[in-house]
Amino acid sequence: MAPKTLALFLLFIAFGAGQAPFAISYTVRIPAPQTHYVEVEASVPTAAQPRVELMMAVWTPYVIREYAKNLEAVTARTADGRPLVVEKSRKNRWRVETGGADPVIVSYRVYCHVMNVQDNWVDDEFALLNGAPTFLTLADRVARPHDVRIVLPPEWKTTATGMPAVPGDPHHYRAPDYETLVDSPIVAGNPAVHEFAVEGKPHYLVDVGEDGVFAGGRAAGDLARIVREDARLWGGLPYDQYLFLNMLSGGGGGMEHSNSTALMSDRWNTRTRRNYLRWLDLASHEFFHTWNVKRLRPAELAPGEYETEPYTTSLGIAEGFTSYYGPLMVRRAGLSTEEEMLAVLSREIRELQTTPGRLVESLSLSSFDTWIKFYRPDENSGNTAIGYYTKGAVAGFLLDARVRAATQGAKSLDDVMRLALARNPVGGGYTPAAFRAAASEVSGSDLSGWFARVFDSTDELDYREALDWFGLRFAGESQSPQAWLGAETKVEDGRLTITHIPRGTPAYEAGLDTGDEIVGFADFRVRAADWERQLANYHPGDRLPLLVARRGRLVRVGVTLGREPGMAWTLEAAGASAHRDSW
Repeated sequence: MAPKTLALFLLFIAFGAGQAPFAISYTVRIPAPQTHYVEVEASVPTAAQPRVELMMAVWTPYVIREYAKNLEAVTARTADGRPLVVEKSRKNRWRVETGGADPVIVSYRVYCHVMNVQDNWVDDEFALLNGAPTFLTLADRVARPHDVRIVLPPEWKTTATGMPAVPGDPHHYRAPDYETLVDSPIVAGNPAVHEFAVEGKPHYLVDVGEDGVFAGGRAAGDLARIVREDARLWGGLPYDQYLFLNMLSGGGGGMEHSNSTALMSDRWNTRTRRNYLRWLDLASHEFFHTWNVKRLRPAELAPGEYETEPYTTSLGIAEGFTSYYGPLMVRRAGLSTEEEMLAVLSREIRELQTTPGRLVESLSLSSFDTWIKFYRPDENSGNTAIGYYTKGAVAGFLLDARVRAATQGAKSLDDVMRLALARNPVGGGYTPAAFRAAASEVSGSDLSGWFARVFDSTDELDYREALDWFGLRFAGESQSPQAWLGAETKVEDGRLTITHIPRGTPAYEAGLDTGDEIVGFADFRVRAADWERQLANYHPGDRLPLLVARRGRLVRVGVTLGREPGMAWTLEAAGASAHRDSW
């Protein structure tokens, strides 16, 4: 029996003998899943204190989510049924007057109807329960176990989570601390489960909603290939088992955890190569986080603190470098072609280089301000901000090339990541200075100036070194004669409305505004469905008098049409390259 397994076994004995008085024990019931509610009952130790304070997490990466808004009917009683006084003390806290009772039983209901990997969803098909929006805990921040027993509807048979299972007791789990509880999403229902092993360790693809459409067996086999590549990069697998919790709900996104990930996608994604590669990129991205974020953690992201948001300038590394590696690991696993990987990287570069905000906000500041900007965009965000996923991915590409060129191909960004992980403080995280020092050491040169330009300034990026090293070039400007307005639009209720106007576009220079409804041009009415076809009758440089409805008034705006940037930022091979072959 391995030492970790033995320790866990002894923990189980201690719980069974009542020798762990600080444990909080939850029973989660789903009595009527069609109502989208779960009922939680928690046995909370008090150490006979006259009152205790309970809290619920306020945030999970990287948004203030205000989970407490979905709680209702919070009550407390003694073990023999005597009611206790509960009062709200903060937006996410409750104070219980215990009267010296130990433990106290706290009950509440949680509304679960947000289709999001960081939140809760319950319906008559399945449940996704995350720890942060589900479980109240003691606010004293004392490390203690959290015991979770799930009572399923009669027709449901399966629960899946990365939390340690209690042997011999189905749907019963025990997290050694609150961080593990929050870090272990739970899927319940009747999912299809596909098991595969890598390095002797079990992995599970848990598919909710396959419905005979999503090719789960094929996907599990391809995930195994990606996992092997990651294990080769990092030097092994740092967990006992791993779960890909794959909700085929039509939603999108993923969330990383220490030994699992929650994914949302479409059951049709295995039917076309394009969509399937996007799903593999998503799964690869979240799996790479097993190291980069969950173990190679920015110092500011301290585990267990979910009431006050932390501020870090390192998300360009944590998220951006992961966005670089996601499709790269798919390529290394032999699941995509060089051209397909370059197309993904081209999209990142094109998005960066056509976003005016790159000249306003640095990569480090984009990370620091994630709480107020990235997940709260408005119509002007593209003009004032840049995403740390996008610029971070491009920075990862450039740094990889810089290290390879400086060492004549002997080292790469892989070596930087491994060294940074090896030096990551146990139980802590790296500082920006520590990561930059690791990169400089691996490259054999001082990269402080490079990081200052790429991460800390709004200077335009220099791609020449990376293109030269990998034998790449940009395809160049498209010569299409298509006229270009430059505004983003949407069609709603048959109305064509402007939603975003990037700086420097013809629409911006003409004074068009977000919210303007395009009604016609010259003396002609234009239907929303005909807009692109009608615009094709014009050429770059043509003067187009637009008629728009602005706050109920008809306004004429003259626009000088431009030429769409086209394929200027599309990467292509400039010939054969041994450097690309070793990428």
